[in-house]
Amino acid sequence: MEAAHTLAELTVTSPEQMRDLGRRLAKLLRAGDLVLLSGELGAGKTTLTRGLGEGLGVRGAVTSPTFVIARVHPSLGDGPPLVHVDAYRLSGGLDEMEDLDLDVSLPESVVVVEWGEGKVEELTEDRLHVSIHRAVGDTTDEVRHVRVLGLGARWAGAELGALSA
Repeated sequence: MEAAHTLAELTVTSPEQMRDLGRRLAKLLRAGDLVLLSGELGAGKTTLTRGLGEGLGVRGAVTSPTFVIARVHPSLGDGPPLVHVDAYRLSGGLDEMEDLDLDVSLPESVVVVEWGEGKVEELTEDRLHVSIHRAVGDTTDEVRHVRVLGLGARWAGAELGALSA
């Protein structure tokens, strides 16, 4: 089993802050990175991914790919494309995901998978898990607790202080 490294635990108080967190996280990502996003419906997974897309400088509005399952956003510059996957409707594991050719896309792209737990971990030992949870008792429904966990050698020495900015 690969080594786990807790990278950051943050509190986000608005959708704008979630998007900004995505922009900051994008600065740490490179081609070949796999990011798994978890959290209940409406937690902010797509908002975070929208910020990632902005930070990576990709073309096209990042929206939830729930019905198309996967959407590719090419880079507007020399960075990697963003492959945004929503595995919510996929019940199987990697077998069902194989039709998306994520293993082919991964080396040259940043692949973000919403609802990917138990479905895409076999793609690589090096990945980020981003968990987003609503704060208990939050009356405004805006406060989120975000935990970023890096797995594998890629994230062993990663400096994620920039995420807390």
